[in-house]
Amino acid sequence: MKLNRLAQLGAVAAVTALALTGCAANEPNAAPADDTGAETPSLSGTLNATGASSQDAAQQAWVAAFQTANTATTINYQATGSGVGRDNFLSGGQSYIGSDRAFNDEEIAEGGFGSCATDAIVEIPVYISPVAIIFNLEGVDTLNLDATTVGQIFNGDIANWNDPAIAADNPDATLPDLAISPVHRSDPSGTSEIFTDYLAAVAPDAWPHEPSDEWPLSSGEAAQGTSGVVSAVNGGAGTIGYADASQAGGLGTVAIKVGDEFVPYSSEAAAALVDASPLVEGRGAGDLVFDVDPAAAPAGSYPIALVSYLIACEEYEDAAAAELVSAYFEFVVSAEGQDVAAEAAGSAPLSDSLREQINAAIALIG
Repeated sequence: MKLNRLAQLGAVAAVTALALTGCAANEPNAAPADDTGAETPSLSGTLNATGASSQDAAQQAWVAAFQTANTATTINYQATGSGVGRDNFLSGGQSYIGSDRAFNDEEIAEGGFGSCATDAIVEIPVYISPVAIIFNLEGVDTLNLDATTVGQIFNGDIANWNDPAIAADNPDATLPDLAISPVHRSDPSGTSEIFTDYLAAVAPDAWPHEPSDEWPLSSGEAAQGTSGVVSAVNGGAGTIGYADASQAGGLGTVAIKVGDEFVPYSSEAAAALVDASPLVEGRGAGDLVFDVDPAAAPAGSYPIALVSYLIACEEYEDAAAAELVSAYFEFVVSAEGQDVAAEAAGSAPLSDSLREQINAAIALIG
């Protein structure tokens, strides 16, 4: 499977049957085009969605484009975080969700997806993006860090910016005698799980914690959502955090050591990591989940890559809801939808071969 064109993947959050106060609503739109490119006038309805905050920029771009082409539809998206999205899907509050991690094997076996008529679900990768390590340090725009140093910083074992471990890999940087202030997510977050999985896989001595979507330490500053982390890092001095790279803005960023090379984040470098990763075996026909191993990152790849999913039911009680979910998913993974996300969020493009697999999974929705 080739993911060289991954710059088109973007993420979509979730659908709910209940209107959510405070959602980022877009103007109503009509129906998706058929195979000839013509609009399908019969497509109408409303999707109220929650999910991964990392997907927000791509989600808003998808929604705008989909509704422009389909003027009888309305999609509302609220960036609540992946954990809230999955909880909503389990409780039956949503028709589909967006999440930075798929349901794990234990959750799949347990079932009980309240939004669905059965326990069979569709999970499709739609958004692949680097997770950037961001910092705010006057006069410093980039830093080289290895996994051990990153783990020690976030674990609180390296507490000052002029620490010898940081200075050794950045001989040309002017590092101040300033305390490091780590910032982490306060909410259950797929981005946190990806980041902690990287640290646990590559630097277990420096980061003696299990991968988790909940931050394992009480130290440091906690912030809600991706936007909260970015805001906290931006508003401090000597701060450092992690966030989807699409929202890094003008903050300083870290090149991560892979082998003998320091690799800055890019959609192409993230794609190279995912390209080397197999799909998880033993899942249903519509359950396409990557088994990404940061410790096996090939040379030149960026080892902290977010693979974000759209998650839906294979079978719905409401045929109209199934039709609208399916149409929206088809747009998101189309070449047009992927281009929209790439432009809005800098995500990595979906390969044609993977798109074929994803469209086969979407076809199961009914």
